[in-house]
Amino acid sequence: MNRKLLFSFLAALGTVVSVKAQRNELGVRLGMSNLVGDIGRSNYLLQKPLDLSRASDWGVPFYGGILYRFNFNPYQTVRLDLGYNQIQFNDKVAKEDYRRNRNSFGKNDVYEASLVFEYNFFPVNNEQKGMVSPYIFGGIGALMFDAPKATVVNDFRRDADGVAQAPINELDFTTTATYSTGKKTTAHLPFGVGLKYKFNYNWAIFAEATFRYTLTDQLDYNKILNKDVVATYNGDILSPVTGGSLLQTDAYYVVSKEREAALIGQRNIGDTRSKDWMNTVSLGLTYSFGRPPCYCD
Repeated sequence: MNRKLLFSFLAALGTVVSVKAQRNELGVRLGMSNLVGDIGRSNYLLQKPLDLSRASDWGVPFYGGILYRFNFNPYQTVRLDLGYNQIQFNDKVAKEDYRRNRNSFGKNDVYEASLVFEYNFFPVNNEQKGMVSPYIFGGIGALMFDAPKATVVNDFRRDADGVAQAPINELDFTTTATYSTGKKTTAHLPFGVGLKYKFNYNWAIFAEATFRYTLTDQLDYNKILNKDVVATYNGDILSPVTGGSLLQTDAYYVVSKEREAALIGQRNIGDTRSKDWMNTVSLGLTYSFGRPPCYCD
């Protein structure tokens, strides 16, 4: 009796492992990504590449990624995506006159990870040699990208020898800003449509349009957040009251903050209340390892 139970258990375990193996897909995909933000073109798909001879300045709208699919049944799939996007943005090729006159440009390297649910309209993941099915999908993910930041330096005016001059009034100092970038992460909501063609039992190719609503407005560097601004103050002349920099006291500090806000306000462009979209058109190839799926209960 115990042998029969053990045999039944091992057979059931083997069936479960087999079923799971039958439902796995691994693949790669390549395509073109574009940004819909405050700089450059504003069409949502298939933005034309800029002059490739200046790709080092403007970038190339490229997407590359790997994916894993787990097919619950012939219609429903959960997919994990890992991808890289290089997005470009250039006011020179925008449709709007005010953008072309502004003439801002740049590029950004964006890395993504997302988990999405797919629904196929036909049982393309079932056991057959070939089938075509459109599908829709939606999910959630994370992006890592370069975002702008600023360092604001407040310093008293200096003489020819570099010695800080004693202040005459609260305006007798300079405020300058330097800008750089740093890595940030944010969430995004990917969704879209695709067409999947299964052939030769284990292989499938697919074409897909992916739309990503991001929870940031910084993919094109158009906005610096207050938390990304670091202010420094000259320490050569100290306050007799606090012992710290005189520029951090009373009217000096008030003026420094007013200048800081003015510098960042001049630096930020576009609609700073909106969020960026990053969208992709891609082609992919997947392989289902194990036997063709039977989806046994």
